[in-house]
Amino acid sequence: MARQEPEINFKIEPLDDGHDRAAFSCNVEDLDHYLRKRAGQDMKKRVAAVFVATADGKTIAGFYALSAHMLNLGELPEEIAKKLPRYPNVPATLLGRLAVSKDWRGRGLGEFLLMAALRQALAGTKHVASAAVVVDAKDAAARQFYEHYDFLPLPSQPARLFYLMKTIAALFPAHAPEK
Repeated sequence: MARQEPEINFKIEPLDDGHDRAAFSCNVEDLDHYLRKRAGQDMKKRVAAVFVATADGKTIAGFYALSAHMLNLGELPEEIAKKLPRYPNVPATLLGRLAVSKDWRGRGLGEFLLMAALRQALAGTKHVASAAVVVDAKDAAARQFYEHYDFLPLPSQPARLFYLMKTIAALFPAHAPEK
């Protein structure tokens, strides 16, 4: 997986009141609305952890949201499911939203955000178990983006993709939990 770094050094930090949500636009109304109106509430209610990429501590160049999730073992491809414990459901991490400002498209920030989200999901498994990261691709372009990074579609729901935590651990060995 080749990695392209954005042209500016960004910090990933939790969304807070100091970030300018109103100025953010990725030209996808649902994602813009989420960041402006719902992300803060989701954080307060502890249903999502929202993180932003910022170079100056105020301007949001992109964001992602992570939540706990449950994945039905029967939805996974059989060759993967047979390697997991035979529980009806396995814990997962939901990458609920990921968006890049229209000002930063095509400059590697989407990949930067995805890698940050995967690294963070992996680090979280030191405290809360998760067998995979799951994402729902909003459209064909989003699905293609995630498939480019080796996410696999669920056979019964091709727009829902997953990436096994075991594979993520191989990408970021320094962030993997100790065995």
